[in-house]
Amino acid sequence: MSVLILTHAACVAHDPGPHHPECPDRWRAVTRALEAEAFSTLPRAEAPRATHEQILRVHPEAYLNAILDSAPAQGDRVALDADTIMSHGSIEAALRSAGAAVAAVDAVCIGPIRHAFCATRPPGHHAEPARPMGFCLFANAAIAARHAQAVHGLTRVAVADFDVHHGNGTQACFEADGSLMLASSHQWPLYPGTGAPQERGVGNIFNATLPPGADGVAFRAVWEKLLLPALDAFAPELLIISAGFDAHVADPLAQLRLTEADFAWITEELCALAARHAEGRVVSVLEGGYDLDALGASVATHVRALMRSDSPSR
Repeated sequence: MSVLILTHAACVAHDPGPHHPECPDRWRAVTRALEAEAFSTLPRAEAPRATHEQILRVHPEAYLNAILDSAPAQGDRVALDADTIMSHGSIEAALRSAGAAVAAVDAVCIGPIRHAFCATRPPGHHAEPARPMGFCLFANAAIAARHAQAVHGLTRVAVADFDVHHGNGTQACFEADGSLMLASSHQWPLYPGTGAPQERGVGNIFNATLPPGADGVAFRAVWEKLLLPALDAFAPELLIISAGFDAHVADPLAQLRLTEADFAWITEELCALAARHAEGRVVSVLEGGYDLDALGASVATHVRALMRSDSPSR
């Protein structure tokens, strides 16, 4: 099966500075991984800029204007918080990252493409409606979900998030609206300090916590016992994956012990779920992953799993 890859060279111009983990080399590592012969036949598209209208479905206008007005001059940087740093190229990269997610939704909803992967940065799942944080400016997955509802008429959209950090931004965007669902596994305790199991929104938020040192057996267990059944019960018409690979055993920012095999397993499980409920429609957006070798290998594994996953014919 074909997988659409969306990316843009502007993603490398977002430069938070020396020694920052969310560095331009992350995009280069992902791009190199996807240049392998195994992916040579995949369709590719340049990520467009998200429009203001698309962003405003999630973020208030005052917030959008504040982010746009914060763009520093060439060669300068500005800190929005201790972790979230903007360079001159950050706005363009962030608009392309959100725009990739929107374009991926269009592709899988219009067809014939069913699976799409957004190889972009900065990530998005920590960006709350009115607060940038955790390296994130715009809530890419949430923007994609709202676009699916507003433009394609879908009524139930779910995000499955296996990043090692809780997607507090996605949760904040979804928690009051039962037409949206978040299923998240993440290390606990860990930044950002949210994502306890009792955080349920309106019954549409499902958080599964894993202790430091948990391995793939524990990871698969929480998805099999809690998160996949909850997604099945919700029966989404579109499944968006917040694909963070920082739960990898080699990652420097956390202490889970997943391997590429675990990412292949969860990708295949999520694609099977989308085939049951969503006509196979899956949009995957890149979130974390900070060991460059592990990130490249994990993305390659994830995309291969997207490619081989069966889907019903249209």
